[in-house]
Amino acid sequence: MTPLVDAYVGLGSNLDEPEAQVAQALEALGELPLTHRLDASSLYASRPLGPQDQPDFVNAVAHLATRLSPLALLDQLQALEQRHRRVRRRHWGPRTLDLDLLLFGKQVIEMPRLRVPHPEMSARVFVMVPLAELSPALILPDGRGVKALAESLASPDLIKVLP
Repeated sequence: MTPLVDAYVGLGSNLDEPEAQVAQALEALGELPLTHRLDASSLYASRPLGPQDQPDFVNAVAHLATRLSPLALLDQLQALEQRHRRVRRRHWGPRTLDLDLLLFGKQVIEMPRLRVPHPEMSARVFVMVPLAELSPALILPDGRGVKALAESLASPDLIKVLP
């Protein structure tokens, strides 16, 4: 049997009741095949990355244990985005649900469809703060600590909206 792997998924939404979108997606992550949701961070509000002519985002991070392969998990995440009516109109534009595979065990994955660790995660306060809330002792594959990265990015623009 395929061993369980710890995976972390970043969630974001800024359309159609973002808090509800993220909460529903967190529930759905626990129902993915061969996957259990172990924990989830608080929900955080953040300014959009890129175009500012859109609503603020609600973000969170989920900790999963999965027997899926990285690409199979990515397929499940993209299917969940589609169930939430995700439309990709422009880069960094508004969306009902965005799911990013941030970490998959200690693996470093470079594929056309998937890069893990997520290439932008360590520079994004709306990823690192919720990730540090979940797993402050976590060390990234490159040896950097999640807690220290989160502290270096701390910003008054990131607001906890729901514990």
